[in-house]
Amino acid sequence: MEHEQITDIARRLKNSRSMLFVTGAGISADSGLPTYRGIGGLYEQETTDDGVPIEAALSGAMFQRDPTITWKYIHQIESSCRDAGPNRAHEVIAELEDRFDRVWTLTQNVDGLHHAAGSRQVIDIHGDVHWLVCTRCGHRWRVESYAGLTIPPGCTECDSLVRPEVVLFGEMLPLDRVRVLQEQLMRGFDAVFSIGTTSVFPYIAEPVIDARRRGGLTVEINPGSSEVSHLVNYRLQMGAAAAMEALVDALDCV
Repeated sequence: MEHEQITDIARRLKNSRSMLFVTGAGISADSGLPTYRGIGGLYEQETTDDGVPIEAALSGAMFQRDPTITWKYIHQIESSCRDAGPNRAHEVIAELEDRFDRVWTLTQNVDGLHHAAGSRQVIDIHGDVHWLVCTRCGHRWRVESYAGLTIPPGCTECDSLVRPEVVLFGEMLPLDRVRVLQEQLMRGFDAVFSIGTTSVFPYIAEPVIDARRRGGLTVEINPGSSEVSHLVNYRLQMGAAAAMEALVDALDCV
């Protein structure tokens, strides 16, 4: 069944010029990264070791009140992806940028793996744990890992409190990235893929809804169900790496 669907998708993509990939934790699962919650998730328990839900520990309010707690769990997230590299799904998306006129990736992931795979048109709407920014002077720099960092770290310029450049719970999305997303959605996409995300956030589900409204191709790659499963033209209930490898092979054959 999946093989037939993938062949159909490839045929439709032959007439497409633009596509958007909307990705979540599931795309990085094949790189060995845990998903956020659920089976094998990083935070399966109701509360953290500090007695608060993970959403509270990773909130902007907690960072203001006790940055050490927020940094503790940000550090866990970074540690879980420290030795991971892009998998075939990330690589195929990057390769498709050179095969079609306009290819963008909207990702919720903060692991930086789309960039590592070579994708250039990436909207990392929740940020990237590898970028740090000073809360006082605004100095910004990139680190390959948090190994050796004092937690919480101080600014290399003024020694003030530093935070990872990620969106914490309760914080606004970065306006520059929201603007790019809106501009691209206004242009429309011939195809939108939802990969490894439950699509619970409206700004993650909206590209699929918009493409369906415009009559574009919509595809979901996800072993489970999501908020957009009932909307898409094709559902591939399989892992991201296997699905994207099969898709690029089919594109070479149709």
